[in-house]
Amino acid sequence: MFRSAIAVIGSSVLVASVAGPAVADCHPGKHTARYSFAVIGDLPYGEAQIKALPSWIDQINADPDVRLVQHVGDIKNGSTRCDTSYFRMIKSQFDRFADPLVYSPGDNEWTDCHRANNGSYNPLERLAAVRQVFFPKAGVTNGRPQHIDSINRSFPEIVTWNKAKVSFAALHVVGSNDDLNVWDGIGKTTQTPAQVSEQKARMNANLKALRAAFADAKKHRSRAVSISMQADMFDPTYDVPWANDSAFKPLVEELVKQSNAFRGPVYLFNGDSHVYNTDKPLAAGSKWLSFYGVTGSADNLTRVTVDGSSNNADWLKVRVVDGPQVLTWQRVPYTVQAH
Repeated sequence: MFRSAIAVIGSSVLVASVAGPAVADCHPGKHTARYSFAVIGDLPYGEAQIKALPSWIDQINADPDVRLVQHVGDIKNGSTRCDTSYFRMIKSQFDRFADPLVYSPGDNEWTDCHRANNGSYNPLERLAAVRQVFFPKAGVTNGRPQHIDSINRSFPEIVTWNKAKVSFAALHVVGSNDDLNVWDGIGKTTQTPAQVSEQKARMNANLKALRAAFADAKKHRSRAVSISMQADMFDPTYDVPWANDSAFKPLVEELVKQSNAFRGPVYLFNGDSHVYNTDKPLAAGSKWLSFYGVTGSADNLTRVTVDGSSNNADWLKVRVVDGPQVLTWQRVPYTVQAH
């Protein structure tokens, strides 16, 4: 678990959000900040962002409030190669972070690597490469090495921790239906047994981590629970058929169940859809409850999607505050933009 010093806030706001669906000034100076962390995702996409990445890392490192960074997946775009040499280059940049970095893999670095323009890889072989490069030792962060609780040594990327009376879990849930879409780029016409088996085992590990975070919250009387992952299970920009998102149902069901049993606010940070958004996708009356066939609702769950891809002009600064919101956040513009 992380045990870093408490810092005092004090930086400008580009766009801020309260713990609700509307975008508004969250008045970050209204409450004393107990802890701050950064959330980024869907970067770097393409050569211009690769070139800008060191300056983005330097900017986050220079913020005295930030004590941890979360990357919610996709370290490349979906039409470039998934070579190990690229992974190693990104790893070398990740390790420039002055604070611990919790990295949750996305679909672009393994799930979608069967595509011809990605190298026609077997996705499971690329998943093994991602783990070898970024998670050579379970229970240790990227960035500044620090101990973190790994839920299972077979899934070193799925981790939990507790800080400033908030219980955290970083899950490994990816787009492309959590890797249940057919690997047609390498000639498959149906899901393979290995593919189905891997997804089931990984989802079970994610569910275990989710339950562990809420159990930790109960044990330590946490004020909030924060979950992060790559997949946007509630993308507001398009309608998808049930088959395209069916793999997420067990997680959505467990989110509703666990959130209902927790009295405080629950936050879900994700990437994948690339456009900043905050909403309550599992509140009573939401279309997503019927979409996933879930009974009940989770009115206390707020979801935040970070900017990414071509919208990657800022990073999200999240503060744990003394007020009832528990988490407030702001989009901080990069001082160097990718061109």
